[in-house]
Amino acid sequence: MDYVLKTDALSKKYRHFKALNGLSMNVPKGAIYGFVGKNGAGKTTLIRLICGLQEPTSGIYTLYGRKNTDKDIVKSRRRIGAIVETPSMYPDMTAVENLKQQYRILGLPSFDGLYEILKLVGLEDTGRKKAKNFSLGMRQRLGFAIALVGDPDFLILDEPVNGLDPQGVIEMRELILKLNREQQITVLISSHILDELSKLATHYGFIDKGCIVKEISAEELNDACKKYVRMEVSNTKALARVLDGMNIHYKILSDTTVDVFAKMKISSFISALAKENCEVISMQDRDESLESYYINLVGGGRSE
Repeated sequence: MDYVLKTDALSKKYRHFKALNGLSMNVPKGAIYGFVGKNGAGKTTLIRLICGLQEPTSGIYTLYGRKNTDKDIVKSRRRIGAIVETPSMYPDMTAVENLKQQYRILGLPSFDGLYEILKLVGLEDTGRKKAKNFSLGMRQRLGFAIALVGDPDFLILDEPVNGLDPQGVIEMRELILKLNREQQITVLISSHILDELSKLATHYGFIDKGCIVKEISAEELNDACKKYVRMEVSNTKALARVLDGMNIHYKILSDTTVDVFAKMKISSFISALAKENCEVISMQDRDESLESYYINLVGGGRSE
């Protein structure tokens, strides 16, 4: 498998704090890689290192086959488009002027494709309106447009749907999918909106306390997520006695609701409950969510 990005034991230390602690990850070519972690886990630090905004304390990363220590690593970085933390723009310039400035920074010979980029992100009708007067969602779109200047084939997006309304989130998702599928752009997305990420990602990297605790494909994650039955009953104590007797794992959520993590013969199960004077009100098959998988993987506590 070809990889756009590989890191090996990457560390970054700020005085007495280790933002990255021996992080190793692999982003396959053509993937939409969901980078998942709590605030303070090290996501933005990694992105800043890859983009050349900071240097690692130790370890290496390889970008399009070039190590970060190579003199020509800048050639690999030119293939990146990125939104790091908050979109970078000139507040007293219009959307068009901001994009033209990015063309100049990259040393591009003309402004070819500029208006196509603005149309792609839905900012073609902003006219003379300055960026400082844009809504938060419009600024997010402008940041995305700036990241697309230069036809990058690796997009790094730090919380790309922040500030977008529900329709904007859908449009951003469709844009990312379109760029990935039609132009084969590899995308690394750092996000805490896990439900939205699950609609995009082909691969995941779960980071905690500066290191990757799990890398998994979306297909493998789907297989790994537990299937369970959510049951609403008249008596959870009676249900618990029956399940304990059958040696079945379960989790009581309330006085009437229980998640059961096993397949059962319904007829014999209902019969056993009837003997305990327990009535089943409803049963629903469910899959463990990405959020539940993540919490079970790294724990529910807050990062320092």
